[in-house]
Amino acid sequence: MNINKWIGTGRLTKDPEIRELPTGTSVCELRLANDRMGRKQDEAGFISIDVYGKNAENCAQYLAQGSRVAVDARLEYHEWDTPDGKRHDYRLVANSVEFLSPRDSDAIEEIEAGAETPQPGAA
Repeated sequence: MNINKWIGTGRLTKDPEIRELPTGTSVCELRLANDRMGRKQDEAGFISIDVYGKNAENCAQYLAQGSRVAVDARLEYHEWDTPDGKRHDYRLVANSVEFLSPRDSDAIEEIEAGAETPQPGAA
């Protein structure tokens, strides 16, 4: 059995960036600063997270730089060809995003009623 799960909290280092895939699915990139304990001092790790579908739209609408979130995600590997050869990276894809400090605290009930995040490329 394989387990592919990442759970963490942090603050957004910049405003969410939303775009639309050719399939029409919304995707929003969150850049998260996540505290980790270092040997000599506290350090921050920086993580890019992709959010899809209705959750992507909610993130873009209700979150801003500095917002605190909790994320449940899975790690995905991507590989592509460039003129200089093959490139690759790992990305976190959110299964869910919980808003710990949204831009508008009155919107929490509306946000919590959001839909599940679809798989990448889903229409």
